[in-house]
Amino acid sequence: MARDFYDVLGVSRSASADEIQQAFRKLARKFHPDVNKSPDAEDRFKEINEAYHVLHDPKQRARYDRFGEDFRKVPEGYEEMAGAGAGGFRGRGAGQGGFGGGFPGGGFRGGDTGEPFSWSYDGGDVDLEDLLGGMFRGGGRGAGRATGPIAGADQEAELPLSVEEAYQGGKRSITLSGAQGERSYDVNIPAGVTDGQRIRLAGQGGKGRGNGPPGDLYLVVRLEPHQRYRLDGRHIHVPLPVSPSEAALGATVPLTTPGGETKVTVPPGTSSGKRLRLRGQGMPHHRGEHGDLYAEVRIMVPRSLSDRERELYEQLAEESTFDPRSAR
Repeated sequence: MARDFYDVLGVSRSASADEIQQAFRKLARKFHPDVNKSPDAEDRFKEINEAYHVLHDPKQRARYDRFGEDFRKVPEGYEEMAGAGAGGFRGRGAGQGGFGGGFPGGGFRGGDTGEPFSWSYDGGDVDLEDLLGGMFRGGGRGAGRATGPIAGADQEAELPLSVEEAYQGGKRSITLSGAQGERSYDVNIPAGVTDGQRIRLAGQGGKGRGNGPPGDLYLVVRLEPHQRYRLDGRHIHVPLPVSPSEAALGATVPLTTPGGETKVTVPPGTSSGKRLRLRGQGMPHHRGEHGDLYAEVRIMVPRSLSDRERELYEQLAEESTFDPRSAR
């Protein structure tokens, strides 16, 4: 007995068309012979492909739900003819993967008996194998099975980007090397892509078989480490160097961000380590809230002092009562 198509795809009998498609794509990527070299991968893929081609077609799915694995053995139009006469299919009921109902004046014989199916009508026997063009030939599991076109496998490749490239987005040309040599692609990078996000290039994956459609190519974004920017999701952290006088007196200072230069107001009395939040100036998001940018204050002192600077610092040290080790 053939495996139930819903079990093959791992979905419930009430699964939506989208759920069936998602299950198929996931399994197809796993078992496609181009990417899975195990001995049973091709047979498993054919089984998955057959289940999908039946269940994604509303008409075929309805016949499968009604007649089970024998849905291909039922002549077209039987649904309209069923119940018109006294005869009927004899064998397993529809709930057990068979079918019920009837044709005018006659019915199928055989089923579980192992005998050839025949159709008795007006006292004469018509060989069903001749009537349906050999659809029942073989009589066992897989009889009449048509695998149809095989879709190409989806493929993945990494797309390294700098923080600035990910922030700004835009068009970029890339070249990938594979079994079929080098191929170049023009990629539209959405502004604000994050590490691990996938960019889909439809129809650029593995080739299909038997006129099957090609798979898709997914570019997985990998953000390269940056010497200044640190990302936390869509939030960006960047150091903000300030002088001792700017930190003590307050100032408006320039800050370079992935989106360009901006201005940051440093409040008076700001110490190193304080984070100044710039709302919405982190990584952009085309369907949601942008991230924030956090400027982390770092008080910098000169490595060498002029005579006048030294004199002023010495004067400040004498006049100031500030003790950084006891400050709260």
